[in-house]
Amino acid sequence: MVRRRGRHKRAMGTRTPMLVPQAINQRWSLDFVSDSLSDGRRFRVLCVVDDFSRECLATVVDTSLGGVRVVRELERLGYRTCGAPGGS
Repeated sequence: MVRRRGRHKRAMGTRTPMLVPQAINQRWSLDFVSDSLSDGRRFRVLCVVDDFSRECLATVVDTSLGGVRVVRELERLGYRTCGAPGGS
């Protein structure tokens, strides 16, 4: 008997395109990068970029970046800059 592959799930509805930011601090992007050192230890890098100015607002490097640490860094960044995206 030949095994049948499962079908791919399809998105429900239509997706709306993301609006282009018109000013600084309207939208930030987060990116996680992972690599390993020559001795095999892994490390992760969190990059926070403002989508309008393309400025790198923060780069956090550590061997482990948990959710609590990400929230702490984003809160610190929000207080340090002109405010978090979407804030008034």
